[in-house]
Amino acid sequence: IAGDEMEGRETGTEGQRKAATYIEAQFKALGLKSAESLNGYQQQFPLYQDSLISSELKVSDVLLEYGKDYITPASSNETGTFKGKKIVFVGYGIDDSSYNDYAGIDVKDKIVVFFTGEPRKDGEYITTGTKRAGKWTYPGTSEKLAVAKLHGAIGALVIGTTMETFSPKTTENSRKTNIIFKSIASEEKPLDYALLSHAFAKRLIGNQFDSLLKKIVTGEQVTVNNFPVKDSKISFDYKEYRTTTNASNVIGVLEGSDKKDEFVFLTAHYDHLGKHDGKIFYGADDDGSGTVAVIEMAEAFARAKAEGKGPRRSIVFMTVSGEEKGLWGSEFYSDHPVFPLDKTTVDLNTDMVGRIDTERKTGDSLNYVYVIGHDKLSSELALINEGANQKYTNLVFDYKFDDPKDPNRIYYRSDHYNFARKGVPILFFYDGMLLSDYHKSTDTVDKIYWDLYQKRVQMIFHTAWEMANMDNMLKRDLP
Repeated sequence: IAGDEMEGRETGTEGQRKAATYIEAQFKALGLKSAESLNGYQQQFPLYQDSLISSELKVSDVLLEYGKDYITPASSNETGTFKGKKIVFVGYGIDDSSYNDYAGIDVKDKIVVFFTGEPRKDGEYITTGTKRAGKWTYPGTSEKLAVAKLHGAIGALVIGTTMETFSPKTTENSRKTNIIFKSIASEEKPLDYALLSHAFAKRLIGNQFDSLLKKIVTGEQVTVNNFPVKDSKISFDYKEYRTTTNASNVIGVLEGSDKKDEFVFLTAHYDHLGKHDGKIFYGADDDGSGTVAVIEMAEAFARAKAEGKGPRRSIVFMTVSGEEKGLWGSEFYSDHPVFPLDKTTVDLNTDMVGRIDTERKTGDSLNYVYVIGHDKLSSELALINEGANQKYTNLVFDYKFDDPKDPNRIYYRSDHYNFARKGVPILFFYDGMLLSDYHKSTDTVDKIYWDLYQKRVQMIFHTAWEMANMDNMLKRDLP
């Protein structure tokens, strides 16, 4: 999995497809079945790459210059046009319960103008009440465009708060996207927009621009009513070309006995960062360790069944791709489930279990694992998991990443989250290797702690075994 021939397994590349073929072969050799609704062991999902063909923006019959006056990021626009005679300034472009730039403003059939970013008060973001920015910062512009469209706007002109001009690299990068995944939520056509240079934005807004920019940069609230609707003839035309490719989740099934229509999922992501500047990003721990763990657990379950001691529930072994890009594969699965989510009792997700946390200074650094999700969705998760561990493996469980104040937000950063957001109880097992070789070409097989790796995966197996054989599905009794 983490060999040279897999070339770092970047989603949408030949290396990722080689890895999928390898995993499929392992599942077949173990006698796992493919899902009936799939054509084989792989659940394909589409990826796109968009490239600009042409872009034209006119304001009062003046043709703007691409790269100087404006750019149109291919990642956020789709082929389309808009024409209007009125523009409306809407500040930050936010419509939130705690801050609303659209209050008392009519933008229907008009073109909106807004800044990136969001306002703060006493050092805290108004929309979150904390020092952490909210969705109006990231994903930011896409959220604001969606709101503008809901309010009836026909197009948008956006001012990047800290992007005064466009460098040649920024301009060139705006003409094409990396490989992207469009979820169900984003299938509706977005509102097209252009990103303006500060020089042109000043021509559009007028002499107030400089003082306005100072307020925006420091996160001050702005009163949009101070800026009347302007008459300005604007036309926008954007054309792009889209190429499509596929990535896949690899799914193997071991059928259960009397509860075969209920499911325990064992998941990991097999993709990594690929090959860049001549270096292979091997991803041995991230997440070669989880991928191989799923295969090893499949072998153990398959052997148990062959010896007449198979699980009551069906076990679904799923390795997904696209995790490093934004949890794409698991998002696609949870939106297009092969097995009913209401019959999926748990997802046990394994993402990095072969190394140690270099920042961990306690004496248990060779006998621990971080467990995430233990206090969410089901009150039975921790009881069963801890019971299996105490009976078989005696690892130290560290729950620090379940602290809602944890700045790393690990709960949201691997594939279990897409099960959790659908209400399926999850446990996520993780070694904490965030520094050291994380996302570097030096994450290689020789650095795996084999004895600790084996012990962790045996613990996950025993937890899965208990959950696969208990009388009832896990309770779903916690928010």
